[in-house]
Amino acid sequence: MNATNAPDSSDKPRGFSRALGLGLITGAADDDCSAIGTYASSGAQFGYGFLWMAPVTFPMMFAVVYLSAKLGRVAGKGLFAVLREHFTPWLMWPALIGVLIGNVIEAGANIGAMAATINLFVAIPQGIVVPAIAGVILALQIWGSYALIRNVFRWLALSLFAYVGSAALASPDPWAVLRGTFAPRIQFSKEFLSILVAVIGTTLSAYLYTWQSNVEVEELIAAGRTSAQARRAGMGTELAQSRRDILVGMAFSNVIMYFIILSTGATLHKAGQSDISTAAQAAEVLKPLAGNAASALFSIGIIAVGFLAVPVMTTGAAYDLCQTLGWKSSLNVRPREAHQFYLAIAGFTAAAVLLNFLGFNPMKALIYSGIVQGFSTPPLLLLILLMTSDRRLMGSEVNSAGMKALGWLTVSAIFAATLGLVASWIIG
Repeated sequence: MNATNAPDSSDKPRGFSRALGLGLITGAADDDCSAIGTYASSGAQFGYGFLWMAPVTFPMMFAVVYLSAKLGRVAGKGLFAVLREHFTPWLMWPALIGVLIGNVIEAGANIGAMAATINLFVAIPQGIVVPAIAGVILALQIWGSYALIRNVFRWLALSLFAYVGSAALASPDPWAVLRGTFAPRIQFSKEFLSILVAVIGTTLSAYLYTWQSNVEVEELIAAGRTSAQARRAGMGTELAQSRRDILVGMAFSNVIMYFIILSTGATLHKAGQSDISTAAQAAEVLKPLAGNAASALFSIGIIAVGFLAVPVMTTGAAYDLCQTLGWKSSLNVRPREAHQFYLAIAGFTAAAVLLNFLGFNPMKALIYSGIVQGFSTPPLLLLILLMTSDRRLMGSEVNSAGMKALGWLTVSAIFAATLGLVASWIIG
């Protein structure tokens, strides 16, 4: 990774241009192939019955990502570096292991989904296309500059608008859409609760928190503030910019989530195609139902966002591991200056590739990875909420009463959904 040699005012996060950067990237990464698979499955199984989840999860997403960003800004360090300083290993290591497992499974499933979707257009053996995808992603992470990565990610994020077009081409029923959006119908079946936890798990994935806290730090390093003390300066204005940035990004993410569910609910569910077994099938089945254009748009979204989300997951896992062990971790330094960090990125990428040759169904793995995230997210989010509510750590930036309430509501909702799934397994 090429280092940033000098501060540059153009790299400083400012206003609207920043809102089209970090927040958009994080929001788009949340709509990764795992999320697309989960949302497509919910639409295929329950039609418009999950549309209400988009507006419900929006404030939750904003809360958890903003709290993580604020923690990174105030401490001047990434999430797990702060956890290492304030919690005992027996609390931190289980959280780390859960995050690493979730990230690797999700990265592997994303690569598999991308490969299956590419094969809709060009028949390439899995043994070639999967390593090729991983090689392109890894090359960008190792040899690209932080500014290049940020700009590539920004343009890839815009590809998700393809799902708005795909939904429009599906010709949904307006009244049924309104009912699905504003009149939730919750079922207490194992199938419904499994999808519910998967939706919450993938929407509030742990890699979002770690990525956002670390990318906030990376932005400041790129602007020349290389020490933790320097990064804490000017917090008030920058936190306000972060808040706007994250609001834009999370709104974008939830709009895309809404249109993915709408697209498959209007087509696959209506045609009785409720069992999606592969990523290719999700796009292929749209052809006779909504036309080649809708299928192509759906496929393009899967491939493009995969190239954004996989490096967010593998780099996020490397950040977490290195910060827990006290190793240097930054995309703003060259590999020889942080060789453990880059080796960790390569190792997690290799593990994700390996998962694709162990006989897992990519689409099923996407759903399972969402469920894994649903179990690993609550304890980590609880720790973030406790730290950002601690005045000794946060000073004047401690959580307001409203943010505390929203944070606790989010933690409670995630715990309740996960416990509901466990109960359905025991009863069913």
